Amino acid sequence: MAKKRDALEYHSMGRKGKIEVIATKPCDTSRDLSLAYSPGVAEPCLEIEKNPMDAYQYTAKGNLVAVVSNGSAVLGLGNIGALAGKPVMEGKGVLFKRFADVDVFDIELDTADPDEIINTVKLLEPTFGGINLEDIKAPECFYIEEKLKEIMNIPVFHDDQHGTAIIANAGLINALEITGKDISKVKIVVNGAGAAGIACAKMALTLGAKLENMIVCDSKGVIYKGRKEGMNEYKERLATELPIRTLAEAMVDADVFFGVSAKDILTDEMVASMAKDPIIFAMANPDPEILPTRALKVRDDIIMGTGRSDFPNQVNNVLCFPFLFRGTLDTHATAINDEMKMAAVKALANLAKEDVPDSVIKAYGNTKFSFGRDYIIPKPFDPRVLLHVAPAVAKAAIDSGVATRDIGDLDKYRESLEALQGRSKEIMRTLINKAKSQRKRIVFPEGDDERILRAAQILVDEKIAIPILLGHEDKIKNKIRELGLDLHGVQIIDTKDSPKHREYTKELFRLRQRKGVTEAEASRTICRERNYYGAMMVHMGDADTMLSGVNHHYPETIRPALEIIGKQESVSGVHGLYMLVFKTKVIFCADTTVCIEPSAEELAETAILAAAKARQFDVDPKVAMLSFANYGSAIHPLTLKMKKATELVKQWAPDLVVDGEVQANVALDPELSQKQYPFSQIKGNANVLIFPDLNAGNIAYKLLSKLGGAEAVGPVLMGMKKPVHVLQRGDEVNDIVNMAAVAVVDAQDAEEADNDC
Repeated sequence: MAKKRDALEYHSMGRKGKIEVIATKPCDTSRDLSLAYSPGVAEPCLEIEKNPMDAYQYTAKGNLVAVVSNGSAVLGLGNIGALAGKPVMEGKGVLFKRFADVDVFDIELDTADPDEIINTVKLLEPTFGGINLEDIKAPECFYIEEKLKEIMNIPVFHDDQHGTAIIANAGLINALEITGKDISKVKIVVNGAGAAGIACAKMALTLGAKLENMIVCDSKGVIYKGRKEGMNEYKERLATELPIRTLAEAMVDADVFFGVSAKDILTDEMVASMAKDPIIFAMANPDPEILPTRALKVRDDIIMGTGRSDFPNQVNNVLCFPFLFRGTLDTHATAINDEMKMAAVKALANLAKEDVPDSVIKAYGNTKFSFGRDYIIPKPFDPRVLLHVAPAVAKAAIDSGVATRDIGDLDKYRESLEALQGRSKEIMRTLINKAKSQRKRIVFPEGDDERILRAAQILVDEKIAIPILLGHEDKIKNKIRELGLDLHGVQIIDTKDSPKHREYTKELFRLRQRKGVTEAEASRTICRERNYYGAMMVHMGDADTMLSGVNHHYPETIRPALEIIGKQESVSGVHGLYMLVFKTKVIFCADTTVCIEPSAEELAETAILAAAKARQFDVDPKVAMLSFANYGSAIHPLTLKMKKATELVKQWAPDLVVDGEVQANVALDPELSQKQYPFSQIKGNANVLIFPDLNAGNIAYKLLSKLGGAEAVGPVLMGMKKPVHVLQRGDEVNDIVNMAAVAVVDAQDAEEADNDC
């Protein structure tokens, strides 16, 4: 129920669905309007009429793909129809855009007639640069793709077939290399004779496998010559002449198993009967033909892949289709041929053999990857996939003669692809994966709030953190049941009936006895107040960090933490920071929540702490000390304060790139900075902005968030002795999860610092 609710809310919140159309040209003045439409639009129309290839120059055709489906074979859902399949097709569009900046219109066709689909898609040819067929059942999908490839002059690709086949066979190449087996001699069993299974088989044959060494099975058993039941021309091409009729018989001495079928089809006995060093790709989703944990209990010499992210060697189509189309579109190719598909296979296989950079290791929770049995396929969030697959496909399109545009120098093309990868897209995923690498205990004083409970479910499911909920136990459990959550095993503490109450009271009295707090007051009220209790848990080591604030004003939340945990000994005070994630960049703003009128010394401290926080997010900090003037152009106490703060930062942290006092536009505009202030160290590329006071910082980050379309992550408290963070009263579930990841990584860093001491 929890997942259903979250999924429905995700698709329905705000603008409905997952995609929108955004204008790429200005349309703010009457001149703009005359160019965008009448009369100016006539000029590109006439040029295209004279030369149809100019459509790639003057329209979006060259970066536009149609995702076409009739919803007859939606993964895991079956024949749900065109309209019900629309969320899936929109999702496909999101992945195209997210991973390769390819634009998509999803086209759902309400027909089961393959010829109607063919005729309709053919008529769409002037609009699109490529066609991605999706979730159309076999055998109709084979016929539709074949006919469209014959009659259309733009590339047509059925991802359910070829995407799975490309990734699985890239893994096969590497698995065979590791085991020292010859593809022309291995025995291959394919279970599942739908689109993906047949495509996997055909691609393995293209790689050099022999049909006489291959056995394909479907739900009725082995596909063999002379079989009548459940056959079609596509299965017939792969039929065996061997006298084998069951999957169990086929698995005896098999070297390779491709499973695109159903859960638990592969038994322990079948695995045991395979040849030495077997290769098993159990790709049924969401549950594989056999779980790796079970298969490896049967024998330990298996190389295994699944469709799941929680096991090694994930066969995930997102490793293929965005990048394949990127290279295809950039060459204005008229088709996606076998040479281009094979180029994608080899690019993926080769990438898995390369040294894995730290950015990928960090993105996957500091897990080390090296070519071997548990790493034969690159990771889906590896940004290098775009830079390897798209150029390989583009080169193959040119070499094979289907390209109508030469991309020129491949290295320069690769640089242009790199520019598509906005750093901001990776930043929260990187942080969440860091959190997963070593989960920490987060205490939530507002444990009975619906948003906190739903966030706690995500933290548990995604293994980001170990939540601890404060509040009335019966009330929390009732709300968990009402929401349909599964938080079994999550600790719930009622502060009014806690076995730690006496211990916490004594410690609180020790801490605050000279601040006007009596032991009776500590026992009767303060230690029962949940924000104080949560702070005590962190102080006493019963929790690693605290997150609170969705139902409290900021001072109510931060005061207990400051009174009990306090600031680090090395800093003058606590400082507040927000991270603003834009489409193409990330900006850190400080102080935005704590210091009202900071001194130059406090500003310098804020800058150094904010730079350290930026590094925690894998951002190389460039710090701008902001003011209303540039480099002494106005002499005023406010500008002199920022100038002094800049000098102090340079003294205290000489390796930090910092400059000031500087106006915000100069700090963020490289061209303006270079033109007017060529001596600037930050060169208009600032990513850490330090504001002169809380007024400026708080106003600026809220304006940037609301009007600039940035995702605001924060507030992040810097300088606390132990990590405590504050939520905002309007925060949604996703905001809470993001802040939980920040809190966990802070707790990890704090533990590491303690160990170093």
